[in-house]
Amino acid sequence: MARQTALPLLLATGLVLSGCMSAPPPKKPVNPITRLPPQTQPVPPPDKMPAFGSDDFNRIKDEPPVNPPDVSQVPEPEPVEEPRSKYGNKSPYTVLGETYRVLPSAKGYSATGKTSWYGKKFHGLRTSSGEKYDMYKMTAAHRTLPLPSYVRVTNLANDKSIIVKVNDRGPFHSERIMDLSYAAAARLDILKSGTGRVKIEAIDPSEYRRQNAKPAERAASAPAAATAPAAANGYFVQVGAFSEAGNASALKTKIQGLVQAPVAIANGGEAVPVNRVQVGPFSSREDADRVSQIIRENNLGAPIVVAR
Repeated sequence: MARQTALPLLLATGLVLSGCMSAPPPKKPVNPITRLPPQTQPVPPPDKMPAFGSDDFNRIKDEPPVNPPDVSQVPEPEPVEEPRSKYGNKSPYTVLGETYRVLPSAKGYSATGKTSWYGKKFHGLRTSSGEKYDMYKMTAAHRTLPLPSYVRVTNLANDKSIIVKVNDRGPFHSERIMDLSYAAAARLDILKSGTGRVKIEAIDPSEYRRQNAKPAERAASAPAAATAPAAANGYFVQVGAFSEAGNASALKTKIQGLVQAPVAIANGGEAVPVNRVQVGPFSSREDADRVSQIIRENNLGAPIVVAR
C-alpha cells in the first residue's frame, strides 16, 4: 500500500539518537518498516484521529478516499521562485535511526527509483514545510530536496509525466525515493499498483518561466537588438516533456497514429535539453480540446492546451 512507512519531518525532531562514548559497532542495513507497529487499523474520522506520531497513529493503515473525485483535471503547480520554507529544511536530521542531509539546491537534481503515494491517513495534517497536506493537490514528499522544490515526475512504465511541488519529507523507507499525493499518483496511473518506477527531474523556476512565457512576455524580456523567427500562432496541445529524445519520439509516433494534426518535438535549446511533444497549431480552442480528450482517453499523458 501507499506510504505505509512514510513519516513527515515533524516526527524526526523527536527521534534524533544521541551517540555513545565508545566506538559504535559496524552499521547494519536498517529497514525502517521494522521499527513501526503493524499498520492494520482503518483511518478514523478526523475528530477521532490519534496524535500524530503516536503508536496508535502509526498503527493506522493509509487508504484512498472512499468516494474519490475525478482528479484528471487537477492543475499542475506553476514552478515559481520561493524562499526556503521556515520548517522542514533542518540539515542534517534523523528519522528512525537514519540521518539525512538536505541538498543545498535542487538545481540539476535527477534520480530514478520507486515511488509510492499517501492519502487519507495524512489528509489535512501539516506537512514538513508547514503547509496542510491535501491529497487532491499535485504535491510530493522527498527526503533531501529543499522545501519547496518543483520537479517533473515521469512514470517509466507509461511515459506519463507531471509537475509536482515537493513540500513534505519522506518516504522513510530504503526502497522508495518519493511519495506522491493521491492526485499525483492518479495522474501517473500508479494507484492500483501502489508503487511505480519513476524518473524525477528538478525544475529551475526561472528557466521554466522563460521557456513558457507568452509571446509578449518573451518580447519584453529579449534584448532590443534581438529578433526572433516567426512562429505559428494558434492553440497547441502540449502532451509531455522529456529529457531523453527517445521517449519524446516514441510518444510522438503514438499520437500520430491517433490524430490528424501536426505533431512536433520542440526543444528550447536550454543547457539541459527538454523535449516537448506538441500537437498543433489549431485555429480554435474547441479543436485543441477535442484532441486533448483523445490523447487522454488513450492514456498517452495529461495534455494541456496553450495559446500563442
